[in-house]
Amino acid sequence: MAKKVLTIIILAIALGSFLYLRPYIFKKEIPPRLIDRLPDAEFIGKANILELARETSGMMFYNKVSFRDFTSYEFILSQSKMYGINLQKPAYLFGNENGSLGALMQVTDSSKTANGIERIKNFIAIRDTNIFETRIWYSPKEKTYIHYGKNYLLVYKGTDIENILEQVVRAKNFGINKEWKKFLSQTKFNSDHLVISSNWKKLKQFGFETAMFAHDSDSLSFNLKCYVKKKAPFYLKNKPGGISFSTISNSNKSVEMHFNVDNFNKHPEDSLYATLLRFGKKFGFPIVDFFNAWEGDLCFAEGGLQKVKEKYITTELDEEFNTTEVEKTREVEVPGYSLLISTNKKAPVFVNKLFQKGYLRQDGKQFRILFSPLLNLIQTKEYFALYSGEYLPEVISSNQNKVVWTSLETKYTFQIDSLNNHELFGSMQIPVARLFKRNQIN
Repeated sequence: MAKKVLTIIILAIALGSFLYLRPYIFKKEIPPRLIDRLPDAEFIGKANILELARETSGMMFYNKVSFRDFTSYEFILSQSKMYGINLQKPAYLFGNENGSLGALMQVTDSSKTANGIERIKNFIAIRDTNIFETRIWYSPKEKTYIHYGKNYLLVYKGTDIENILEQVVRAKNFGINKEWKKFLSQTKFNSDHLVISSNWKKLKQFGFETAMFAHDSDSLSFNLKCYVKKKAPFYLKNKPGGISFSTISNSNKSVEMHFNVDNFNKHPEDSLYATLLRFGKKFGFPIVDFFNAWEGDLCFAEGGLQKVKEKYITTELDEEFNTTEVEKTREVEVPGYSLLISTNKKAPVFVNKLFQKGYLRQDGKQFRILFSPLLNLIQTKEYFALYSGEYLPEVISSNQNKVVWTSLETKYTFQIDSLNNHELFGSMQIPVARLFKRNQIN
């Protein structure tokens, strides 16, 4: 009787254990989400490709770009549906400093994607092979790889395909990479259609924790918005009522800075300070003396031509054909050039160091900075200024922090829009008309 009872108890325990463990024993593995497959990278981002096409259509038509019909919202949408790619969902982008880059997109019908790859073979020489028992297509010449699964498509260009593919095909459900999780949970630039984030190690050398970039555009230009977060405080603060030249807005190349540097000078251990110090030492520039003398305003402008009077010596013959040297004055055009630095009582030490290091040298009654044209120099209690032309440009009040640089007839503009303790917001404007013409794509 006891044995029968014991047997019943054992069977009951076994049955109970089986029923309890059954869901785990026969559990169906849940496939990973698309975001779980996203690989590590120094630059990561997402793009709403259809909305980007809609946003840039005005630019394409305004500049009469020849292939604008192939970048339209309607064309891209129709092509994506034809090949089973869901571009109504974001495409995820990744890349590294070495130039490798890739994208992951959602697939709705992998059979259509297979047809798309077969069509690509008509235009590009591609082969297929297996890595990790996974089929991929690749172009040896371009080092470009394509792989697709039931619900995703991977496109990659680079030399690290095995590492990328391993992260993509062996991903686990809810195994999203921590950097991607952080990026996708942030709220900066949520309304923008192209956003890139970076934790690049070179940014960290400046003490930056992260940097983000977002795209915006109109008919005339690409606009790149940026956000930078610093671990330690920004010891540079915005300075209202700084000094600048009135002519700086008309320059082809200009730099305008207006910062409160009181705390910056007190923190030589700061990563930004230390980086600038290393950079100055590399070129023999007296950077410490500059920081000691600087009151936060720096304005540089180059552009246009200015007329100045120049003395020269000529040889003339008198009535008896004797040669004599005669000093004359003529009017010549020189490049427009001006530099303004707000300074304090330590400015003479800095200026003397510039002479000692050869950055500043005297030429007659005028001066040169390295290979600049002849310049006039003025020193006051408030600033140190060098300028071409006969008169000092008008000194005005300004609080802009902006760089304008012209290259190949295209004027690029970068400016700091806001700056607080740990965050900086800026923007860069790139006119497109000349770029389209230069690359002959219209």
